[in-house]
Amino acid sequence: MYFFLSKTIGLLAVPSNDIALVLILGLLLWRTRYGKRTTVAEISLLLIAGASRLGTALLLPLENCFPQRHAAQGAPDGIVVLGGIINVYISNQRHDIAFGPSVGRLMAGLDLARQYPAARIVFSGGDPNLIFPGSAEADVAGGFLERSGVPSDHIVLDRTSRNTTENAANAKKLAAPKPGERWLLITSASHMPRAIGLFRAAGFPVEAYPIDFKTGGWHDVFEIPRSFLGQIGALNVATHEWVGLFGDWTFGRSSALFPAPADTNASE
Repeated sequence: MYFFLSKTIGLLAVPSNDIALVLILGLLLWRTRYGKRTTVAEISLLLIAGASRLGTALLLPLENCFPQRHAAQGAPDGIVVLGGIINVYISNQRHDIAFGPSVGRLMAGLDLARQYPAARIVFSGGDPNLIFPGSAEADVAGGFLERSGVPSDHIVLDRTSRNTTENAANAKKLAAPKPGERWLLITSASHMPRAIGLFRAAGFPVEAYPIDFKTGGWHDVFEIPRSFLGQIGALNVATHEWVGLFGDWTFGRSSALFPAPADTNASE
């Protein structure tokens, strides 16, 4: 039930989807005063969402929450890489890996696996589709890691996770972390607060390894966008994460409304 809700509500947690739906409604009702007002309002919102730095301003607190990890912090015992990286359908159709915009997660996992050859690597990614089920992302990622030189006996694949809640629960079962072990969690910087909260709630203490940054700093907020509607993507990602944080906390699936690094230290 939660998976169904997360996918359906998740579609509505994307501003561009909401604007498009209401805009279509306004056009359908164009002959009425309500339709004309709605259409004008939604076009205005589309311009604001796409041309302003609102999305950047919402992304920055998420991406700045957990500091980047450095090699001086020591070797990990294991690495968890979250999916959302590969388009499995296109990969299967074209017989080649079709990477998505978050491919930095997999590249970071591969780099760490090479730096720390004794560490196990868990790739958590099943089939996230709600209506038309397909292949598991983990199978494609596992093959890529093996071809890139990671020993197969160091790779653990979670083929069943469909969202971050299931990522956390299944990764804990597969990793079976022992007391005192250090596990890194690799995911996009904007997704890290929500992911950390869910992993803590699952009883899997992990250290944040944020990757795939979309912002450089607060000075970005004052820069003029290069594309007139190019910023709507940032707003979509930021809104999805903020709504997800609130939803996970409301349903009791996360350890906090906005997990912070200090919480990790306290739990460890």
